[in-house]
Amino acid sequence: MQQLLDTAEKIRTMEIRGAGRIAAAAARALRDYVEMLETSSFEEFVAKVEKAKSILIETRPTAVSLPNAVMLAGSYDAETVEEARSQILDNATEFIQNADNALDNIGEIGAKRLRDGDTVMTHCNSHAALAIIKTAHNQGKRIKVYATESRPRRQGFITIKELSDAGIDTTLIVDSAVRHTMKNVDTVIVGADSITVNGALVNKIGTSQLALAAHEARVNFISAAETYKFSPSTLFGDLVEIEERDPEEVISKDKLGDMPDVKISNPAFDVTPSEYIDLIVTEAGAFPPEMAYVIIKEHLGWELEKMG
Repeated sequence: MQQLLDTAEKIRTMEIRGAGRIAAAAARALRDYVEMLETSSFEEFVAKVEKAKSILIETRPTAVSLPNAVMLAGSYDAETVEEARSQILDNATEFIQNADNALDNIGEIGAKRLRDGDTVMTHCNSHAALAIIKTAHNQGKRIKVYATESRPRRQGFITIKELSDAGIDTTLIVDSAVRHTMKNVDTVIVGADSITVNGALVNKIGTSQLALAAHEARVNFISAAETYKFSPSTLFGDLVEIEERDPEEVISKDKLGDMPDVKISNPAFDVTPSEYIDLIVTEAGAFPPEMAYVIIKEHLGWELEKMG
């Protein structure tokens, strides 16, 4: 349990960040916990596994990849401890392997949308988005990238390091320079934390700014997302909760000391409407956002059955 609690804390504090990495880490933590869980009572086993699932799911409320990963990895249909344990270990291992393979498939599918000489803008630090850019680069295409700083956590610094290590021509821009820079861009590629049933994209705060600027400049806007980032609960009317993070990520309490009337808002995500999204690239193919329902139904049907 301590190892699982450590993983949950790393997810909560964003030491582990990015929807895909969070999903894989949660599945791995649940698998390891179940493997080590010592009990002969099936009722006790079920109770402890459900508690472990809840601990992981509650760490980040917005990234739907987290509950999807936990539910997929932790599913079982058994009546004994060992049968349930075996099924969870198999399901978790399968999920982790599929998550790794998904990035390769997304890269191959998405790279077809980039031409030799294209300039791409990206936001935050998305493994799926970078998979497309790196794959196109490895195919010999000359790709240039504008990467946003992505305040307040500055995940863009991680992105530019990864792109530099890959030998890709990259320029870091401040978030407020997005609209100014968009005239030099051919395609915007971002990741996804959640995609709703109507094709809306919930992603790192500032994503909607890129989408609006791209729409105005008639630049293609692509979201790269594994299928487990689609939100089944939105089919039943649930809203995706937008996480509000610690104001200290923006400004320290010491600096606010002489400004008692100032408050800090630090939302971690925003929502981009489907009409500003040209394409969603998944490991199962590239789809318009209007097909989000099909992805949820065909790839996350297990959740619909439980929620129906």
